[in-house]
Amino acid sequence: MQKLDLLYKGKAKSVFETDNPDYLILEFRDDTSAFNGERIEQLARKGKVNNRFNAFIMQKLSEAGIETHFEQQLSDEEVLVKRLTMIPVECVVRNYAAGSLVRRLGLQEGQALTPPTFELFYKDDGLGDPMVNDSLAVSLGWATQAQLDEMKALTFKVNDVLSKMFDDGGLMLVDFKLEFGVFKDRIVLGDEFSPDGCRVWDKQTKKKLDKDRFRQSLGDVVEGYEEVAKRIGVSLVDESGG
Repeated sequence: MQKLDLLYKGKAKSVFETDNPDYLILEFRDDTSAFNGERIEQLARKGKVNNRFNAFIMQKLSEAGIETHFEQQLSDEEVLVKRLTMIPVECVVRNYAAGSLVRRLGLQEGQALTPPTFELFYKDDGLGDPMVNDSLAVSLGWATQAQLDEMKALTFKVNDVLSKMFDDGGLMLVDFKLEFGVFKDRIVLGDEFSPDGCRVWDKQTKKKLDKDRFRQSLGDVVEGYEEVAKRIGVSLVDESGG
């Protein structure tokens, strides 16, 4: 499939048109940002690691019956995906208290949340991605209630699949965000799943192995991502051994 014009450049990925209107090419870059783009750095290997990590996760979710936009990994940094009409809300599941939840409610970081919580956030960097609810999303025309219900159910299904996978690797899947879109009238998981969009800790030491390493200046950011990848079975070496 032919790669055509740049459609959109996000914080860490670029999106390109193809010669098939139903498909796009995502390019994972080494750019890393935090605090709504206020801090941006280039981290060597990050694009490659996140691309392979995401491909692995998307394939595992597909095997579990969750439709994703992932079609094929094209190169170290590129992937072919279905072209979705994105729904402008992020679905967030929290298994343990961390990040903004700790700040909002004064909770102890790492406190188990039983059952896991579900939240919606409006995707708008200028507004700081504010929390919203179903009623607002429906009233403002972002999604129907049926779509939101399906997104919630799929998000919890993703949590069931991935929590076990990470637990088997000696890891805690603390929280994560997902984005969904519509493809031929179906709700489909889009965007990416990588340590950029989730929190992952070592079960024993509680060492943070995700983007919080960048946010909190803990060092060895990509090395943390690579450790998570290896523990859950992601191959970071191509077939030629490079």
